[in-house]
Amino acid sequence: MNASSKVDEIIFIDLFSGSGLYSMGHQKEVFPGSNLLSLTLEPPFHKLIFCEDDDEQANALERRVKRLFPKTNVEILNFPTEELTAALIANIPRSKSGHKVATLCLVDSFSFDIQWAIIEKLADAGVSFLIPFTFAINNRMDLRHYCQEQGDVLKRIAGDANYKRLSSMGSNFHFYKTLVRIYKNKFLVRGLNSAISSHKLESRLMDLPVFDIGFFSKQFSAQAIQRDVNVSEHLQFELF
Repeated sequence: MNASSKVDEIIFIDLFSGSGLYSMGHQKEVFPGSNLLSLTLEPPFHKLIFCEDDDEQANALERRVKRLFPKTNVEILNFPTEELTAALIANIPRSKSGHKVATLCLVDSFSFDIQWAIIEKLADAGVSFLIPFTFAINNRMDLRHYCQEQGDVLKRIAGDANYKRLSSMGSNFHFYKTLVRIYKNKFLVRGLNSAISSHKLESRLMDLPVFDIGFFSKQFSAQAIQRDVNVSEHLQFELF
């Protein structure tokens, strides 16, 4: 991992954990989520923090972690959104003299609203971010749906000028790419290095040829991570 030779402790946060498993396909095949996969990486993270505001899913996740990874240092935070930031900040170890800590936060909400208020506070605390820009966008839930049905949310995220620009677009692909650039610029304004990589996609929920993953960090070179991604099939949080 890129960070392992530069720091003494590496923390991983999954901001939208779910139950640890997800299903897909008409046969409902079950797969481990990114949080359970993160527990299998070598070298391992020193501490993992999984966030889930739904009580039932948080309890299911806790049972699975205890059964499958009983000796791993995992903290499960079951808090409503308005209380989560303070709980996270309290649970993230801080760097001190002679001991450097790096924290990577996975933000995979399957939504274009990625809880920017929380991300701002975590960025100020020195956290790096990995964000798959994934949300349903297809013939039924197209750019018109987001501009009209969720226009207030889109305006809050993008601003009035960008909202007008997004509303005038003629294709879902250009709408998606522009929204990703808006988020990238928000991170750049906050002083985080930014890199976006594109990956092939075949999905009925996201009817696009590719989807984007962003890496944003003050501590590490986003370009170095992107170079590794371009020559590797590994997940970006593994390369971190």
